[in-house]
Amino acid sequence: MIENDPLACAQELIGHEFSDPELLRTALTHASIADRRLDSNERLEFLGDAILGMVVCYELYRRFGDWLEGDLTKVKSVIVSRRICARIADETGLTGHLILGNGISGSASLPTSVRAAVIEAVIGATYIDGGLEAAQRFILAAVTPHIDRCAASQTHDNFKSVLQQLAQRCLSATPQYEALDEQGPDHSKCFEIAVVLNGERYPSAWGPSKKEAEQEAARIALDIIEAEYGTRDQVDREE
Repeated sequence: MIENDPLACAQELIGHEFSDPELLRTALTHASIADRRLDSNERLEFLGDAILGMVVCYELYRRFGDWLEGDLTKVKSVIVSRRICARIADETGLTGHLILGNGISGSASLPTSVRAAVIEAVIGATYIDGGLEAAQRFILAAVTPHIDRCAASQTHDNFKSVLQQLAQRCLSATPQYEALDEQGPDHSKCFEIAVVLNGERYPSAWGPSKKEAEQEAARIALDIIEAEYGTRDQVDREE
């Protein structure tokens, strides 16, 4: 790393070598020091915000195939929030490379909005300079740990999602849900569902809807698999 060249340092932190380093300089320039607001990172922030949202949405859609739209939206809202973007700016070290005016205090007390904006602006600049693939690499490297933590919190009662991830890691298989029985009148049915993995049927569960029966069946299968392979936390640490 070239310590006396702020742009070179920033490029290493981003993981992308800019063909147009001045674009990166603009992404790091706060309006407090720019001669004109058009020379600050505000326009790049606008672009980067949209790209960040798109990449995060696709990553959540790809990873969590059995989540409903509402569950995906909850996690996405957290990941693209100013709080998380500001934290990423600090974690990547980009906060320290902001080009600020005299009226802005040191990075330790910079407002959340200022720190968050630099991440979005850098994403916008990386997209313009290197295309979507370069921007996506930077985004996913930065946000994946936050997605993991947020998803773990979101899925503490989403047993189907947790079972799918655990089964793929431990058994290289995807759970199937087999409907075994249903009872009761049309307006008040109960459903019996069992999880099937690699041809093995796990103990079934009943529920007032297929969705709830599947969740309970997934919970039962999880308990059995975790007893054999270790807890979810242990599996996570082994990855």
